[in-house]
Amino acid sequence: MQQLLVGLRYYATGSFQLTSGDLGGVSKATVCRCIQRVSNGIASLGQNIIKFPGTAEERRKVIEEFYNIGLFPGVVGTIDCTHIPIKSPGGENAEHYRNRKGFFSLNVQTISDANLMIRNIVACWAGSVHDSTIFHNSSIRGMFERQEIDRCHLLGDNGYKLSKFVLTPFLNPLTNAERNYNRCHIVTRNTVERQYGVWKRRFPALKFGLRTKLQTSLSIIVATAVLHNICIKSRDDMPHEDETLVEFFQRNRLALNRNPNVGQVEGGDGDVPALQYRRRFAQTHFA
Repeated sequence: MQQLLVGLRYYATGSFQLTSGDLGGVSKATVCRCIQRVSNGIASLGQNIIKFPGTAEERRKVIEEFYNIGLFPGVVGTIDCTHIPIKSPGGENAEHYRNRKGFFSLNVQTISDANLMIRNIVACWAGSVHDSTIFHNSSIRGMFERQEIDRCHLLGDNGYKLSKFVLTPFLNPLTNAERNYNRCHIVTRNTVERQYGVWKRRFPALKFGLRTKLQTSLSIIVATAVLHNICIKSRDDMPHEDETLVEFFQRNRLALNRNPNVGQVEGGDGDVPALQYRRRFAQTHFA
């Protein structure tokens, strides 16, 4: 039980110092071992707790819930990535983890449903990798490509390449239908932004940075996603930001080693068939 408490306290603070002090001076080495064991154990539950809607009936329900938010039809999930700060992993590949904002991170992709549940997570990519690359190599994209998931789509921002199963906003809407499409797209896609906000407020370690070994950091991310979903299912109260923690990390800020010269490749606006599909979709549903 104490190991579980150590792990949960670390997720809630992101600080070895606070975790050790709160639990009666447990050594840093012991705290690290507890965090690793607890995180591995909770993360192993992911395949049962973090599940993409698998049946037609499950997808129908999700689509209906999204439609009730923003009047955008056929949405089975909203997709985006977020950067989780980490310490430098060291080694010859360390700079690969430095993102375009100049700090070390893991770029984590999630798909949210209308209730802010995490329906899919990819937590293995370095901070320099672009969002569109992560999706291109994901199992979810393969399922859409093989039409194992059909007659529905994801909503993403313009960091993603437009396709028939990932709909992005019009960069320059020309008609009322395209403008209406964009308005409904923004309202609906906002769910994934809200999901990230709730997830990080619930587990501030994700916001303030993980000072653990790389493999443990990966497990922590998945473990907190599992716990986030359990909280949503249990109708747990939405968390507020802990001002004490904010002040603590302002005084003891992670060394981010900023490098403003790191660039990023854009996702692109899709090929001609995808552009034509989006135009027809907007005209059909938003004219």
